[in-house]
Amino acid sequence: MKINWDAHACLPLHPDADFSPLDRLREAGVNYVSVNVGMDMNPLAQIMSVLAGFRATIAANPQRFVLASSVADIEAAAVRGVLAVGFDLEGALPLLEQPDMLALYQSLGVRQIHFAYNRNNSVADGCHDAVRGLTPLGHRMVEAVNKTGLLMDCSHTGRRCSLDIMAASSQPVIFSHANPLALSEHGRNITDEQILACAATGGVVCLSGVSAFLGNDAPTATDMARHAAYVANLVGVQHVGIGLDISFRQPELNDSPPPPYDPVYWWPRAAGYDRSVQRMCYTPVETWRLLADALQRVGLTALDAEAVMGGNMLRVAGAVWPSE
Repeated sequence: MKINWDAHACLPLHPDADFSPLDRLREAGVNYVSVNVGMDMNPLAQIMSVLAGFRATIAANPQRFVLASSVADIEAAAVRGVLAVGFDLEGALPLLEQPDMLALYQSLGVRQIHFAYNRNNSVADGCHDAVRGLTPLGHRMVEAVNKTGLLMDCSHTGRRCSLDIMAASSQPVIFSHANPLALSEHGRNITDEQILACAATGGVVCLSGVSAFLGNDAPTATDMARHAAYVANLVGVQHVGIGLDISFRQPELNDSPPPPYDPVYWWPRAAGYDRSVQRMCYTPVETWRLLADALQRVGLTALDAEAVMGGNMLRVAGAVWPSE
């Protein structure tokens, strides 16, 4: 079955977030989307409130959404024309240094996690901080992620630390929203060594649609296809996916973490954020309608395009998530 899979998107981290933007994804052909429910800068109380609110919204709209627990759920939702949704966490601070927290989050709908959001913590390194590598607690956390059946994600993670994670994981590892450094110089982008290591785990590199990471202030499906082709040529088309990384902002909702939150700490100017994070541009939702043709224009076949747009992530999730 053909499935279009968006590996990462953001709604406001507020329990009253409007889910209408996800309808736009479904209308553009997306069958599954992973929605962020918290980052390292968000306190546990905020994350739990968001999880409760998001779960309630999905449950109240069964004609539009389903909270997916398995690949079978996603395929069944696609047949019904309903958008399957899963959640992701960006950072290990919400785990409170307890590996057992992973099973709790999994029971609430979290299906993938990475361990550091740009900055270091007791588990892992962020991509904009000092180099240490995966900590002893981090090794225990990788083991717990594998045991729990979550997708191990290395987006926002320090380069050496991501290599440590991929070496430690017994399951395929993904980058849910990352781009090749060779095509765009930015501290959030990943090296060929990281891409090769990800492929060696059997994992997938999902390309982000953020302007700064694509190297174009007005990014398009053509830019996405160019980055996809680079990864495919390096490690094979079976290791390429899409995570547009769109932040659907709703200015009427205040989802900022409480003080002493400092956005310049989390997105340091010296690391390439020379403009406000709030002004970053994204490839539009409608990119999904244009991707198949754009991918074929850079040399992929129609079947290759289907794999990139969802088949590869479906395969990896099928291998990692518990079956029901």
